[in-house]
Amino acid sequence: MKNIIVTGGNGFIGSNLIKLLLKKKFFVINIDKNIYSNGSYLLKKIRSKNYKFYKYDISTRRIFYILSIYKPVAIFNLAAETHVDRSIDSPINFIHSNILGTFNILEQIRKYKKKYKKKIRLIHVSTDEVYGDIKKNYRSNELSPYKPSSPYSASKASADHLIKSYVRTYNIDAVISNCCNNYGPGQFPEKLIPTLIFNILNNSTLPIYGKGQNSREWIHVEDHCNGLLRIFKKGKPGENYNIGTGINMSNLNLTKLLLKIASRKIKIGKNVKIKFVKDRPGHDYRYALNSKKINKSLKWKSVKKFDTGLEETLNWYLDNLEFFNFFSKNKFFKRLG
Repeated sequence: MKNIIVTGGNGFIGSNLIKLLLKKKFFVINIDKNIYSNGSYLLKKIRSKNYKFYKYDISTRRIFYILSIYKPVAIFNLAAETHVDRSIDSPINFIHSNILGTFNILEQIRKYKKKYKKKIRLIHVSTDEVYGDIKKNYRSNELSPYKPSSPYSASKASADHLIKSYVRTYNIDAVISNCCNNYGPGQFPEKLIPTLIFNILNNSTLPIYGKGQNSREWIHVEDHCNGLLRIFKKGKPGENYNIGTGINMSNLNLTKLLLKIASRKIKIGKNVKIKFVKDRPGHDYRYALNSKKINKSLKWKSVKKFDTGLEETLNWYLDNLEFFNFFSKNKFFKRLG
């Protein structure tokens, strides 16, 4: 049985990836500093002998200790501060986790490689936001220039560049994925879709930035995790792979679609109305990925239809209403940025 480390495994994408890896018969070591809540809601039912959790910050030198014990074949690095609004309020946390944390992982891999004469494959999970604002009728490919607009995307872009330098200078086996907006069951309530669902269920207004025309590409978290697994198995060292669906939708149209789906399942309260709010500073208008590289070279493509995935997501929250109580209302339900 092969060992794999997932950093940030208590997060939304990380916990879904862990469940997939366990299903594929890997032994999984989850490293997470556990700041969002008392563990992972999505992993609380795991009782596998092939799973181990360590409450560590990825900036600790104890990462080398874990590498030495388990001698993993790979590290999936998902440990990151991710919310753009939060990066506007407190950029220092993003510098610490996304840049310095990634640097420490690279250093511990380098140290491990030198001592044990073994390589560890690093799959670093980045974002489409590093490409910045994308013009209509164009989609970013892996050769597109980085033009980050927020402290969050700038910190992720910095980590990507750092990894590229370690591949060339130290011959580290690393691959970078750049994915579009994720959605699905169990996503944290600070993100758009779970925020809308929470407000629909609580008869509250639906806050939309600006005029709601900002466009995002969406992928179901299960499709993303399968893409990451394909990159681990088939990706070339030093390469970037965009993971996207080609499905773009404005925030306003997404909200209308979710309302339409919800109205078939529950009675919509009278206060559930779209409310346009002050836009975030430096808000990018459009993200869009060209994912032909992973489609052709790694034979991966998304399979989940957006309408179906959105309905499944709503159903999950309806069946897991206690999920919203798992988080601090002060931390996740107030306007940031």
